[in-house]
Amino acid sequence: MKNWKKLLLSLISACLILPVTSISAAAEQPVGSENLVPIREIAEKNGAEVSWQQKTGQITIRKSELTIVVKVGEKQAMVNGQVVPLDNPVQLAKGVTLMDGRFLTETLKAAPEDIFISLISEGDGKEAAKYVHTSVSGVLSPTLLSQLWAALEGQNGKISSKAIAKHIENNTVHRNVTYTFKAELTRINITVRMNHNGLVDDLHIAAATPDVYQKPSYDDPSAYTEQDITVGQGDLALPGTLTLPKGEGPFPVVILVHGSGASNQDAAIGGAKPFRDLAVGLASQGVAVLRYDKVTYEHTYKVASQPKFTLKQESVDQVNDAVELLKKNSNIDPTAIFVAGHSQGGFALPLIIADDKQHDIAGSILLAAPSSSFVDVLTEQQDELVDRMERLGLDTKNIKEQAEFYKNVAAIVKDPQYSVDHLPEAFPLQPAYWWFEQRDYVPAELAKTQNTPMLIIQGENDVQVSMNQFQTWKSALQGHSYVTYNSYPKVNHLLSSYDGISIGQEYAEPSNVSKAIIDDIAKWVLKSN
Repeated sequence: MKNWKKLLLSLISACLILPVTSISAAAEQPVGSENLVPIREIAEKNGAEVSWQQKTGQITIRKSELTIVVKVGEKQAMVNGQVVPLDNPVQLAKGVTLMDGRFLTETLKAAPEDIFISLISEGDGKEAAKYVHTSVSGVLSPTLLSQLWAALEGQNGKISSKAIAKHIENNTVHRNVTYTFKAELTRINITVRMNHNGLVDDLHIAAATPDVYQKPSYDDPSAYTEQDITVGQGDLALPGTLTLPKGEGPFPVVILVHGSGASNQDAAIGGAKPFRDLAVGLASQGVAVLRYDKVTYEHTYKVASQPKFTLKQESVDQVNDAVELLKKNSNIDPTAIFVAGHSQGGFALPLIIADDKQHDIAGSILLAAPSSSFVDVLTEQQDELVDRMERLGLDTKNIKEQAEFYKNVAAIVKDPQYSVDHLPEAFPLQPAYWWFEQRDYVPAELAKTQNTPMLIIQGENDVQVSMNQFQTWKSALQGHSYVTYNSYPKVNHLLSSYDGISIGQEYAEPSNVSKAIIDDIAKWVLKSN
C-alpha cells in the first residue's frame, strides 16, 4: 500500500471489516496482490468482530468504537462512516476475503485518539483535523491543530513527544482520554474528548497537578447513592451526578452552579472539591444534590468558537435543563428545587431566577456571591489581594502589575464609547462580547425586584469576594423578609475554614467545605420545604 500511514491518519476512528466466512492465512492470494491479507484472520487476531452480508457482499468489522465496512471489488473502506481509499480493491479468493494488510493491521491496532494526539505533536493539523467531528471542526481547524503544539511549547517549554501517562474515563457524553506530557516548565494534561461515534468532539488542556483531595469527615457513603445523569441535549449536553439520600423520597434538591473558569462537576481546584463536599454532605442530611461539568470545561473549544457567548449561556441555560430533568424524577420533590451558585454562579443567580418562567425554583443559595457589577468586583478583588499580601509582608510587585492590568480592563469595559455593537479592536481578555454584554448587570439591583427566598452565605476570610459584597447584598435587600444572611469568620473563597490570612495559596492544600455551612444549608432547605 502506497502511503498507508497517510490513509490511516485520514480515519476519523479506527474500525475493521471482515466477512463471516472462515479465512486462513495460508489461503492462496491473487497473483500480484502480495500485500493482501485475510480479513477475518487479521481482524480476529486484533480483537475485532467480523460479519458478512451474503446478499450485498458487505463485510463489517467492529472493535470498540471502530466500525469498518468494505465490499468485495471496491477500492475503498468506510471507517465510521467516512470514505477511505485503498491501494487495492477488496478481493475474494477461494472463499477467503482479502484486503490491504498494512491498512487493516494498523487501523485495528491504533486508537483514533492516539493517532490524533500523535499528529498534533508532529504539527500535522491537516491530517489531525480528519478525526474531528463537525460540531467542533470550525474551531479545531487544520490551522489551529498545526499550531497548537508549538503554542503549548511557547508557554511551557519543550514538550516530550511521547506521553508519560494515559488515563481513560467515560461519562454520559464523552469518552475522555487524558495524556500527560512532560514539559520543561511543568506537566500538561491534554484531554481528548471522543464522542460515541469515535470522533474527536473537543479538547481540554490544563496543567497536570496531583490530586491531594481528602474526603471530609461528614462524608458517609452509607447515607447516599449516586447516579450518572445528562443535563441538556445536543452538542452542549453535560455529564453530571445526582446524589440522592438513602431512604424514601421524594427529596428536596439543590442544583449547584459553578464559579468562573472551566470546572468539572466537583469544582475541583488544588486540594479542594467543594461541589463534591456539598453533594455528599447535604445528601447525608436528606437533601439531594445535582452537579454537572461546566459547559466551558466539557465543551471548551465549542464554546470558544462562539464569539457572542454570553453569561446566560455559560451559567443560566443549564439550570433550566437541570430543573426539567429533576421535575421528571420520582425521587425528587418538584416543589422543592433549590439552586446554589458559587462565586460567578451566585452572581448569575438573579438572572437564573428571572429566567425561571414557570417559577419552579423554590429558593436560591448564594455562596461567596458578588453583588456588584463584574468589573467592579474584579477591581476590588485586586486591591484586596494587594492589601492582604502587604499585611503578610510579602512582595507585591508582580501582584500590583496584575492589579493594574485588570483595572485597565475594567476601564475599557466602562468606557461608554464601546458596547456589544461596537467592541474595542484589541480587547486584552477575549471574548470581548462576554464582558460587554453584562456590563450593566448588577446582581443586587435585579434581586431587589424578586421575591424568591434567598440564603446568602459569605466567608469573612474570602480574598476573591470580600465582605463589602456581602454588605452590599444586605443594603440592597434591606426590608426583604425572605432573605437569610450567614457569614463565617475563618472561611475562605472555597468555603473552607482557614486560620491564616487567605490569599489563595492555601487552595493547593487539602481542604473541605466547612461543616457549619453544610448544616446551615440543609437546615434552611428543609425548613423552606
